[in-house]
Amino acid sequence: MRLALIGDIHGNSVALRAVLEHAASERVDWLLVTGDLVGYYFDPRGVLDLLAPWRTHIVRGNHEDMLASARRDPGLLPRVEAQYGSGLRVALESLSSEELDTLAALPHPLDINLDGMHILLCHGAPWDNDCYVYPDADAGLMARCAIPGYDLVILGQTHYPMVRKTGNITVINPGSVGQPRNRRPGAQWALFDTRSGELDLRSEQYDYASVAAEARMRHPEMPYLAEVLERV
Repeated sequence: MRLALIGDIHGNSVALRAVLEHAASERVDWLLVTGDLVGYYFDPRGVLDLLAPWRTHIVRGNHEDMLASARRDPGLLPRVEAQYGSGLRVALESLSSEELDTLAALPHPLDINLDGMHILLCHGAPWDNDCYVYPDADAGLMARCAIPGYDLVILGQTHYPMVRKTGNITVINPGSVGQPRNRRPGAQWALFDTRSGELDLRSEQYDYASVAAEARMRHPEMPYLAEVLERV
């Protein structure tokens, strides 16, 4: 069975389309999504539409939590926008009540069994979807993530690809589809084959300049939103 590990899409449907085109060409059976479908960028509708035809397991990211909080208390939205831009406002305005309910109700973490593999799907860390586990995390933090009984623990949140082994357990972050932060422009994901155990970190080229241009148009006061997509 072939699994696409993706996450931190952040409303960037242009990047997601590039990943899913390659996933289809690789005959991927399931998408395992580490959360943060929304936030930062501006096409959450497109993201949900692209994911809809696929078999998916999805967990809740911290941006889904922020979305739910801003929905309950609109007074929070200006503070969120000041830090992250208008991506969550666009989601609140463009998604249906049912879709917003579904995003808020996503689980975290999620225990999955596929083709004999025992997998834990997370966003930040198994115990906290707002935790950051970077590639240079110390051995103690990695050991805490590598929960006994699992073959694979999948994380998101940092936007940095990572593969770390702790005993027989692989802890992986596939990187960010929508906003990589490792100075390698592209849409990052991972392909995992449950039969062979082969794990391949990938990055797909796409028109990130168009997404950066929209970010500059909407938020000239927040150059980071565009620059992070382009920097090398």
